[in-house]
Amino acid sequence: MKLILPVEKKSLDTAVCPSFGRTPFFALYDTESEEHKFIDNSAIASQGGAGIKAAQMLVDSHADAVITYRCGQNAADVLNAADIKMYKAQDGSVNENIEKFKAGKLPLLTQIHAGFHNHGGEK
Repeated sequence: MKLILPVEKKSLDTAVCPSFGRTPFFALYDTESEEHKFIDNSAIASQGGAGIKAAQMLVDSHADAVITYRCGQNAADVLNAADIKMYKAQDGSVNENIEKFKAGKLPLLTQIHAGFHNHGGEK
């Protein structure tokens, strides 16, 4: 299974980034091969629609699931249309969140917000 998590640094030891659409990078982790890589989030500089563009990047990366603190409605619609499951990130590192996912200890992300639309926000 291919997992994707928003991160501020290219490291699995960093925390999950609280921003989805405006995260600097995404960590891609394959649970079967245990290989990972990082991709730059080209949506970060978007005037608007960063969440939608970031979600489309995840679709194009053939992700099966995303682990994030939050997701806006428009981005969630893109992910849902591609049958990409969304899980609620927990405090801790990317590695810790991956281990919790593997153990079945991450809940599905059920609270989808309307979107920040350049207003920022907290986790």
